[in-house]
Amino acid sequence: MNAKKKSPRRSPAARRELSPRKQAIRELNDSLARQRGEWRARNRYFHAEDARFMRFLVPPGLKLLELGCGTGDLLAALDPKRAVGIDLSPAMVEVAEETHTSMRFIAGDVEDPAVLAKAGGPFDIIVLSDTIGDLEDVEATLANLHPLCHADTRIIVSYYSRLWRPFLKFAEASGLKMKARPDNWLTIADIENLLALADFEIIKHDRRQLVPKRWLGAGALINRYLGTLPFLNRICLRNYVVARPVRDFKREKLSVSVIVPARNERGNIAPAVKRMPRFAPDIEIIFVEGGSTDGTFEEMERVRDANPKWDIKVARQEGDGKGAAVRTGFEMARGEVLMILDADLTVPPEQLGKFYQALVSGKGEFINGTRLVYPMERKAMQFLNLFANRAFSKIFTWLLSQRFTDTLCGTKVLRKRHYQQIAAIRAYFGNFDPFGDYDLIFGAAKLNLKMIEVPIRYASRSYGETQISRFRHGMLLVRMVVFAYRKLKAV
Repeated sequence: MNAKKKSPRRSPAARRELSPRKQAIRELNDSLARQRGEWRARNRYFHAEDARFMRFLVPPGLKLLELGCGTGDLLAALDPKRAVGIDLSPAMVEVAEETHTSMRFIAGDVEDPAVLAKAGGPFDIIVLSDTIGDLEDVEATLANLHPLCHADTRIIVSYYSRLWRPFLKFAEASGLKMKARPDNWLTIADIENLLALADFEIIKHDRRQLVPKRWLGAGALINRYLGTLPFLNRICLRNYVVARPVRDFKREKLSVSVIVPARNERGNIAPAVKRMPRFAPDIEIIFVEGGSTDGTFEEMERVRDANPKWDIKVARQEGDGKGAAVRTGFEMARGEVLMILDADLTVPPEQLGKFYQALVSGKGEFINGTRLVYPMERKAMQFLNLFANRAFSKIFTWLLSQRFTDTLCGTKVLRKRHYQQIAAIRAYFGNFDPFGDYDLIFGAAKLNLKMIEVPIRYASRSYGETQISRFRHGMLLVRMVVFAYRKLKAV
């Protein structure tokens, strides 16, 4: 750093623009900047766990902005493609520039729109780690972030739980924690309300670190397996809120690819096309056959040739199970929106327009059908299946940190670009899902996509037999719960 760069940051004029409270915060942080590394080392377990969970929320290789970046250590831990950090303290920024030379740092008040404008943008992720406590007008600051966002931007706010306030103040007084100025102590509900006022929609929130110390390895076990459980996690130290912008959403007319995986569904192929409404300006239908013995593939070809006004494609799947069929269809698809329609037609094709409207209107980014709201046709679902589905809906709502009532409803809708992002992180979960439902659900949860459900009237099957074995696939559902707990909660 040379004197020219330092001088504007410390100019008296810049100081006079700050409130007395902000000046006090900046002066304190300036005095502690060179000691920050030592304080982080004293509490290395806490900071390592915080960074680890943030890496779970933030995929690598994105464009990141951190407001209140300190010395830039968290920003660097997130492995960004491009990173910008803004901090009130010029001394903190000076250390950050010395330590993380590939990133860009700005000294200034994040509540000043002119300072935010210097960051450029748009960004994929905007992080406020503990910064929200220093802000004087939280709502206005959040509202000022919209010019830095695109449609898929995620805002991540992390903050200390209000329940821990006396313990943290004691830690500061006893020299166990770096000092901080008195700040805003906000609950998750407060933060969510402020985000909503600033036109950001909450996707999910989570809590972590029941024990912020290693305790010879016991702390990690407690945090991973006890601190993630309902009720216990309410007393965790760290709160995390993920939100997305909803201001000025651009409603688009998007092309659609409807994927129809089918095995021994010969009698349902022609009705699938006949009953398909023209709910979008450009619709492609892709039938994917998976080892049928009743002439389903030949019927697909016949229906394709008999309906030249429809863009119909026919393929045989690669691999076994519905999941492989869905992936085959998605890879072939040319549409901007991808839909799954089970060939049993228990989800009526006439309902697909509702799913399309939910997506293009911006109400959700991953649209799932739910069979558990409206009454069903007689014999559409047996009692044990219904009971199990309702139980699993409660469990998966907790696991996904978003409301999700019916994981096995076959109809799921998302944009192709989001599917490609899910496919890119598939290695995190592995090839675990023969259904194809959970590969998409878990991937959408990992990417923090906004999930929303469309209730449908579940019809009874008119042709063929169900491909689901109640007990064998029931045990597989139990395995999915354990798998999701390991990959989405106990992380």
